[in-house]
Order: sequence, then C-alpha cells, then structure tokens
Amino acid sequence: MMSVTENEVDFNSLEREIFKSCCAAGREAIREQLESWDGELMLTRDRRVLRHKGKRKTVIKTIMGEVEYDRACYERRNEDGTKSFVYLLDEAMGISGSGYMSGLLSEQIAEAVCAGSYRHAAQSISDMTGQRISHTAAWGVAQQLGARVDAQEQTSAVLATQNKGCGEIESKVLFEEQDGIWLHLQGKSREKHGKSKEMKVAIAYDGTKKQSENRYKLTNKVATANFEETGSFFHRKEGKIAESYCVDEIETRILNGDGASWIKRSVTDETVIFQLDTFHRNKAIREYVSNPDIQKEIFRLLYSKNIDLLLDYIEALSNSVDNEKEREKLQTLHTYFSSNKDGLIAWQQRGLDLPKTCDDKEYRHLGAMESNIFTIIGNRMKGGRACWSVDGGNNLARLLTLNHTGKLHETLDNLTTWTLPQRYAEEICVKMTCSKAPKYDGKGYEPIRAGAAPSTPKYKSLQEIGRSNGFMF
Repeated sequence: MMSVTENEVDFNSLEREIFKSCCAAGREAIREQLESWDGELMLTRDRRVLRHKGKRKTVIKTIMGEVEYDRACYERRNEDGTKSFVYLLDEAMGISGSGYMSGLLSEQIAEAVCAGSYRHAAQSISDMTGQRISHTAAWGVAQQLGARVDAQEQTSAVLATQNKGCGEIESKVLFEEQDGIWLHLQGKSREKHGKSKEMKVAIAYDGTKKQSENRYKLTNKVATANFEETGSFFHRKEGKIAESYCVDEIETRILNGDGASWIKRSVTDETVIFQLDTFHRNKAIREYVSNPDIQKEIFRLLYSKNIDLLLDYIEALSNSVDNEKEREKLQTLHTYFSSNKDGLIAWQQRGLDLPKTCDDKEYRHLGAMESNIFTIIGNRMKGGRACWSVDGGNNLARLLTLNHTGKLHETLDNLTTWTLPQRYAEEICVKMTCSKAPKYDGKGYEPIRAGAAPSTPKYKSLQEIGRSNGFMF
C-alpha cells in the first residue's frame, strides 16, 4: 500500500503500480482461460487418433505482457510410419511455435511504426502497454504485416484484371492523382538501384465534402505506394481501386499528374481524361520564363484555351532571344507543354458533362497530391537521414497508405482472422520422424472423463487472441 505524505501525493507512482497490477491480473486471467480451453479440447478429442503426450509450456505476447501457459501435445501415427504432433489449442487459435504475438499487440505496433521510427515505436509500445519490445521486434512486425498486405494487393490486382473486383462503392466519376517521391536507399538495394529510388504514389476518390470554411475532405479515398516498376504498379493501383469501387459503374476517370510517362500509363482509353497538374504547370511557367510580361501573356493564352497559339508563341520566343540560358529554358518549357498538350486545360474548363453529385459531395479542382505525397510517405520516410531497403520501404509504405485512409485496423483484422476447425483432431501442424519426436512428460495416459462437446461459437474469443499468425521473436 502507498501512503500519503505530509504535503505530497505521488499519483504517477500510484498509477504505474495499479497499471502493473491490472496487467498482471489480465495475464493470469488469460492463462487460466487458455488452459481451461485446452482442457476442454483434450476431453473432446478423438482418442483413437490422438494420444496425449504431456504438456508443454509456451508464451504469447500480449498488450498486458508475456503470458506463459501449458497446453497438451498429441501424437498421431501416420500410415507411412512417421509421427505427427499437434497442439490442439494452437490449432484452434491459428498459431504455431513459441513467442507468438497477439493480433491486438501487432496492430498497436503497426500503428506506432506509422507514426514514428521503429525505435520510437518500440519505446512507445513498451511505455503504454505491459509488453516490452525491441526496435527489431517492431521492425519484424511491420515486415510481416506488410508482406501480408502485399499478398492481398497482389490477389486484388489479379482479380481486377479478370474484372472480378469486390468493390461496392458505386460512382460514375473517379478522380485519380499520382506522383513520385525519391527516397534514399541502403545496403544491397543501394548497390543495385543507386543512392535513391522513386516511390510511386497514387490516390483515387469520388469527390470532396466540405469540412469547414475553405477546408475539404476527399471522399472514399484509396491509396497505394510502391517502389516497383510502372506495369506492376499500374496493376497494383487498379487492384486497390477494385477493392473499394465497383469499376463497372465508373464512366469517367479524371487523372491528374505532373506529366511523367509512368503516370500516363493510366490513360488506357477515351474514358480517362488526363490533366497536367496545375501546380506543376504554373510552376514551370514561372521557373522557365523570367519576364513578367511574357508570363502574363502565356497565362492569358493558357486560360483562353488557345493551346496551339500558346505553343507557337513559346517556340517563337525561344527562337528570338539572344541569351543562351533563356533560350534553353523556353525550349524546355515548350517541350514540356508539347508532350502534355492534351492536359494543359483543366478539366473544369473542358465542358465535361459529368453526372450530378449528392447534396453533400462536390467535384472540385484537382491538386491534392502534393499534400498527400507528404502526409502519406514523406512525413514518415523522407528526411532525418532515413534510408530504406526496397522490400522494407514497400512493406512500411503499405501500412502507411492503409493508416492514412483509415483502413489499417480493418485490413489487419481481415488478414488475421482465424476460424476454429470443426474437427480439431484433423488439423496436424508439424510432421517429423520418430527420432525427432519431442520428449514427453508423464506416462502419456489420461483417464476418461465425461464432458460435453464444446460448440464452435464458444471459442470466438480464441479467434481474437489468435488473429495474426507466426510472429516469432
């Protein structure tokens, strides 16, 4: 018990002690429940198939700390003369091995690594939960979760090519914005690709909603980011869109980008309208044209939508100036505008006949990518002398895009949900020869006890504990 001194109450210490006590009580409650479930599974197993070989200790890492518990090991003889060993409780929870990390804890780590470095994430988890982890453990969780998200995205990409996407959002218009951000590489990735590599980032949404004065929010936004080459990224991006949107309902896509060739890969047919990002367009004019009067004339021709005359005007200027540097700048501007001629006019000025939106949704000018490229990737992965491997950067980027669009926990829950098998004895986890069979405790004999066969719904909480599989530290 803590006592109150003359004029001082150490509430922080009190809070820490109570937190530790609650975590200890929680760990004990989990241990008792797991061992109780293991006992029920033992009573209801098929004794003709599985022979009890004693109990083994294992550890599960939870937000309350490490929970050590015993569960029974069973032996099964196969027709080929080998033995199979299974832990029914592990199978029911969807886990294997020791040092397993619960789904709830792994999700907490995933959210923490999106907010800061792996070292800071590990420190945050250690301070705010009853579990202490290292920065390498935080890194390992991010890599394994990122790999799972990658597998899901690859599957979605394949389904999208087969027109079998599962998206349910129906929208006649889809806005897409794409850009790249260069990140420093390290290790073997640096040796293979050079000092840095461009990470491609894409977002898609169906409109905007007004949040406050001069502040809008993109609606139904999806995002993807990856170091991969253009073709693979294009398929990944389409897969992400097909996960959320019913692509058959989309009649018009408006694509905004800085004119990079990989971005134009998304222009597949006449339903995709490309627009040169107005920020990059206007920046180019101010960067390559130093005379204010000429700048005004270029903008006048641009806003009057007389693109052919605009290009002729810039070309004539480049041929008339005497200064070599000015000539090169004007030629660069002319080449940039010529290669993006079809996208110089903003989509609002083209008189497109777009379907009306709902009452609370608007179609606004494009240009959210500069902000999103920073908030999704740049804020976490660029600066601070950060360097990445290609695989490590991809895995973190997948978590960052999910976290930014508010789908991190939903996605991880879907990826790590396990269902109890209807017949536990049919699930065998490890096969090994007799010589490699683990040592057993006791005589391997369990007396027959009466007990009702448990039904699957009683074990729903097992699924919550074993939502993600195979985190070994």
